[in-house]
Amino acid sequence: MLYFELFLSFLQIGLFSIGGGYAAIPLIQSQVVENHAWLTMAEFTDLVTIAEMTPGPIAVNSATFVGIRIAGLGGAIVATFACILPSLVIVSLLAFVYYRYKQLSGLQCVLASLRPAVVALIASAGLSMLQLVAFGDEAIQLANVDWVGLALFLAAFVVLRWKKCNPIPVMAACGVIQLGLGLIFPGI
Repeated sequence: MLYFELFLSFLQIGLFSIGGGYAAIPLIQSQVVENHAWLTMAEFTDLVTIAEMTPGPIAVNSATFVGIRIAGLGGAIVATFACILPSLVIVSLLAFVYYRYKQLSGLQCVLASLRPAVVALIASAGLSMLQLVAFGDEAIQLANVDWVGLALFLAAFVVLRWKKCNPIPVMAACGVIQLGLGLIFPGI
């Protein structure tokens, strides 16, 4: 039964995560944290961080991690296969259709209309993670703000957005700064 639940959950994620990994984050969160409670929100944030740092798509890395955590190696195989199955089928069909009908303006309009939905999904995931960074699991109030986490977020955002730095050293620097501040000022 657990394998079937993993399969259906990650099949839905694979089927409806249009726009790539960042767009899949809210779908993964919905299935893994809210619907099945396989992970807490804090564990989910760690999962996204690890899935982002490791090679491969976020959804596939997440499926493998959740599958192995919930049901061992078999769960990882089932969840990963379920996550990539829709892509295999859909991409094969779309490649055929696009190759055959790429000159039609209607097809170009459909592709252009998907862009706003993808941007909204990515923004939703970003705001959820920002809320967790700034407030943790606490209620959204000024007294609950994690100022160090918020400052690191803003600094990383500025460096990545305007300075166009490599994200790996930026993530490593944020980790080192947080670790250093945590050792110097326990309780931060």
